[in-house]
Amino acid sequence: MVVIKYRDLHLNYRRFWRLKMQISLSDLMAYTEWERRKWYQCLRQHGETVLRISVGPHRDDRFESVGDWVRHIFAAEIRYVERLGGRPLTDPASIPNDNIEAIFEFSQRSRKELRNLIETLPAPEWDTPADYKILNYHVKATPRKIVTHVLLHEIRHWAQIATVLRLNGVVDEFHDFLGSPVMGGEWKREEAQK
Repeated sequence: MVVIKYRDLHLNYRRFWRLKMQISLSDLMAYTEWERRKWYQCLRQHGETVLRISVGPHRDDRFESVGDWVRHIFAAEIRYVERLGGRPLTDPASIPNDNIEAIFEFSQRSRKELRNLIETLPAPEWDTPADYKILNYHVKATPRKIVTHVLLHEIRHWAQIATVLRLNGVVDEFHDFLGSPVMGGEWKREEAQK
C-alpha cells in the first residue's frame, strides 16, 4: 500500500500534479445550499418529531437530538463569521431546536452572514492567520481555512444526520454531490423495465 503524506504532496507537487484539484468556495456554498433545501423538504415531510430523535452517545454534551445537531450546523456557521468579524457570538440556545421553520429561517440568516463575509473581506486578509478561542481550544487559522471548515463541517454533519435518521427509519433521496446541480451534469432515476 502506498501512503501519500500531505508534506509529500506539498513538497513534490510536480510529481503528484494529477492529485491537485481546485474546488471553489462558491461550489461548496452551492452544494451546501442544495443540501439545505433537500433536508428542509425531508424534515418537513417527516414532521418535527424527527428533530427529537436521539443522536446517541458522542464526545460531548452539546447535542442530544437531531434538532440540536441541525441547529449546531447553522449556529457554528454564524459563530465563525462572528469570530472573524470580532463580533459577540450568537447563543445557540436562542434558536429553537424543535421547530423546522425556525431552524431553517436561522439557516438563511447564517448563510447571508457568511455570504456577506465572503463578498466583503479584503483579499489580503484571506490568508492572514489570527488567533481564536473555540470551545476549550486555542486555534490559529486564516479566514480561508475557517470558511472552508464551515462548509466541510456542514457537509460532514449532514452525512452523520442522514445515518442517524436512516437507522431510525427516516429515509430520503440521495444527497450525493454527484447528484447535485453543482458543476453541471445530471442524475436521473431510470424508468423501471416492464
